[in-house]
Amino acid sequence: MKFGIFYEHQLPRPWEDGAELKLFQDALDQVELADRLGIDYAWEVEHHFLEEYSHSSAPEVFLAAASQRTRRIRLGHGIVLMPPGYNQPARVAERIATLDLVSRGRVDWGTGESASRAELEGYGVKPSERRAMWRETVEQVANMMVMEPYPGFQGQYFSMPTRNVLPKPVQKPHPPLWVACSNRETIHLAAQLGIGALTFAFIDPAEARQWVDDYYETFKRECVPIGHAVNANIAMVTGFSCHTDRAEAQRRGADGFRFFQFALAHHYVFGKHTPGRTNIWNAFLKVREQLGTEVLGGGVGCIGTPDDLRATLRTFQDCGVDQTIFIQQGGKNRHEHICESLELFAAEVMPEFHAREAEREAKKAKDLAPYIEAAMARKHAMAPLKDHEIPVQEAYGTTVALTDEDIKKLPEGNRRRVLTFRKIKEIAERA
Repeated sequence: MKFGIFYEHQLPRPWEDGAELKLFQDALDQVELADRLGIDYAWEVEHHFLEEYSHSSAPEVFLAAASQRTRRIRLGHGIVLMPPGYNQPARVAERIATLDLVSRGRVDWGTGESASRAELEGYGVKPSERRAMWRETVEQVANMMVMEPYPGFQGQYFSMPTRNVLPKPVQKPHPPLWVACSNRETIHLAAQLGIGALTFAFIDPAEARQWVDDYYETFKRECVPIGHAVNANIAMVTGFSCHTDRAEAQRRGADGFRFFQFALAHHYVFGKHTPGRTNIWNAFLKVREQLGTEVLGGGVGCIGTPDDLRATLRTFQDCGVDQTIFIQQGGKNRHEHICESLELFAAEVMPEFHAREAEREAKKAKDLAPYIEAAMARKHAMAPLKDHEIPVQEAYGTTVALTDEDIKKLPEGNRRRVLTFRKIKEIAERA
């Protein structure tokens, strides 16, 4: 099994001066520590306007910074919001590829659509169409990262002409592709499309076994890849706090995870939010004692002692979960406690699971190889353009922006530059 750490950049009120600066700098220190400890992934969400719950609106910037402080940990977009209202598709391709280059090929490309009113209406995304938008854009962004040139697209939700989208990623054909799965139907869809499933913790091993089995059976039987490669994996997001004293682990970790769930529900389910004014933390404090561990769902098994974590992880490993991702930064969890938990986990729990990981991956790759080959054969890829079909793009020329009268009014240096461009044009046309 592999392991990851997960960031929403939660910041409960009250917000003191410098709080966001400390939040981001602490998170970078934690990713750097995780890299040194041998943890496999750092995942970063994209959310907008979700006060206190998530201050992570530009994950590509945070992950780029993390890439320069680490050497081996993989950097996961968990996730990029794919409807075009949030992100123009070509810009997604450019940012993913650039991050892959600056990180020397360590990016995982998680995708999603969000379901919060603040985000959907804030960016003009129609809720009933967000899944169709996701599907259209994911396929086309994958094409953009692979094709030279990208032939262009006239779709239902976005259109663009023929362009060679640059740069191209280090990982070929493109970074591993995932989708956020908030329900089991999406896990099934992930298998059908040949992409990894990023899901919240399963309630118990029986549930995990049911959906892991369904994912791989569906993958083998029905997969038609949406990308140019498959990524058959299931990752489970769960709460995390590790301490030699179980009560202390609970004290340090359970409250942060409880706030994580409360703030999530506030923005997605029941909240009445006044931007810039609502205090979610105070609302949480009023009901905290009434919120038992049942509100944490299946995410409490990794809050405890090293032995507790080991037992939980063995169970889910046996069920076929490929990666466990820890929500260690939730609520008002303290930076030093997070670091101590990661160090203890890496020293006393992780080695057992890493020891057999290469063997497990090799066996899995061998078992899935014929199914991957069959899946790729079922894919109907976008046809590349032949050379004579690629449209020629003629530059506007200086007259689009500058008339002859405008040129006369330019400073002498700029005027000469424009005249030099015209001279270069004449030479090029004669050649």
